[in-house]
Amino acid sequence: MNVKLFADSASDLPVTFFDQPNIELLPLQVHIDGHDYEDLVTIQPKEVFDKIREGHVPKTSQVSPDVFLRSFTELAKSGDPGVYIAFSSQLSGTYQTAVMIKDQVKEEYPDLDLTIIDSRSASLGYGLSVIKAAEVLHAGGTKDEIVETARYHVEHMEHLFTVEDLEYLAKGGRVSKASAFLGGLLNIKPLLHVEDGKLVPLEKHRGKKKLLKRILDLMEERGNNLSQQTIGISHGDDEELALEMKAMIEERFSPKDVTINIIGCAVGSHTGTGTLAIYFLN
Repeated sequence: MNVKLFADSASDLPVTFFDQPNIELLPLQVHIDGHDYEDLVTIQPKEVFDKIREGHVPKTSQVSPDVFLRSFTELAKSGDPGVYIAFSSQLSGTYQTAVMIKDQVKEEYPDLDLTIIDSRSASLGYGLSVIKAAEVLHAGGTKDEIVETARYHVEHMEHLFTVEDLEYLAKGGRVSKASAFLGGLLNIKPLLHVEDGKLVPLEKHRGKKKLLKRILDLMEERGNNLSQQTIGISHGDDEELALEMKAMIEERFSPKDVTINIIGCAVGSHTGTGTLAIYFLN
């Protein structure tokens, strides 16, 4: 029996990741100028960031129930077990919809063996949990081992990130306590993190240099054996900033690996351009 691993596009993994055997992409939806797109399938992140720079305001919606129904029914018919690691239930209705469709499919196929895990994460913080689960899958791990690995990473994943403009997050209702941070002084950079799957402002800093140094200090405070870890960096179409951060992290912590990827269409629609996010285990 082959274990099937599902992840949605809010994991911000490159589309090539989903070319691997037994791994399936469930795309969120992006809506721009009256057109509907499937994240990573019919639209790519760069196109969304270019649209944002032109003044467009993309909207997003969760994975279509039809997509879940098709994928979960195919899994049930195959008789193989499956694991779906989902976008944080605090940031999207995707997880709840998946659970509902799973129950619906189970009525017709009572033997459906599918575990759905709330990643309580976004972007590459979620993506790193998927990468680690995929490593266990391809090493021939059992479904239980894959679930255990995913849950461990979900439980211990830290997110530290800054956005160029908090307005995107506030408009989408994606950030709590944001009002205190809005309309600040010139060159004030917000630093946010994720608490129980929600985006929460943490601090404000004047200037990029101070902010990046503070991120390193927090990594040291919160991180566990950073030299043994794969650290994730995602960016809102600002690879230069991501590479600068990578060099600082490598100099200070010498991690096992640093993975950089552009923020995907669905998440990027809410964070805007110039976002920088770091992910590691506490």
